[in-house]
Amino acid sequence: MNHKNELSPEQREELLKLLKARFEKNMNRHAGIDWAKVQARLEANPAKLWSLDDMESTGGEPDVVDYDQKTDEYIFYDCSAESPKGRRSLCYDHAALESRKENKPANSAVEMAADMGIELLTEEQYRALQQLGTFDTKTSSWIQTPAEIRKLGGALFCDRRYNTVFVYHNGAESYYAARAFRGSLRV
Repeated sequence: MNHKNELSPEQREELLKLLKARFEKNMNRHAGIDWAKVQARLEANPAKLWSLDDMESTGGEPDVVDYDQKTDEYIFYDCSAESPKGRRSLCYDHAALESRKENKPANSAVEMAADMGIELLTEEQYRALQQLGTFDTKTSSWIQTPAEIRKLGGALFCDRRYNTVFVYHNGAESYYAARAFRGSLRV
């Protein structure tokens, strides 16, 4: 029987195989981290595997990018070259979605991330990701927005143009075919 937030043994095996191959192909993202330890942690946390599967199925290509010694957690980010295809055309959050009178998008970035069990990257995390490769040269990604900005109706997003990471603002209710969000997951 398949519970919500839990993968079948076959799905688990397939996902772990895919994550291991990506891990081995991109060693620059996680120098000094041992895949066997990451895999053991993932196998002990079925709900986290489910979240990673959601990240994968929406085009995020999740990979290990860090290990937090204080919390003893491995950190995954979406590492797809462009913003994840299965998460585009979303406004920022539920309040923004509700404020639209017409042409509402299917969902919001914050709600979708919560449903997936992940968090939007912060500006600092987004900039750290960009140190590991070149991301969002044709797309953009919503990031966590400070409450003061959100309270005034705005939301932040980032992209990379001219070999530089830019942080911009938009009305939180806006959405674009080339904007999604990147997530992080701690395991």
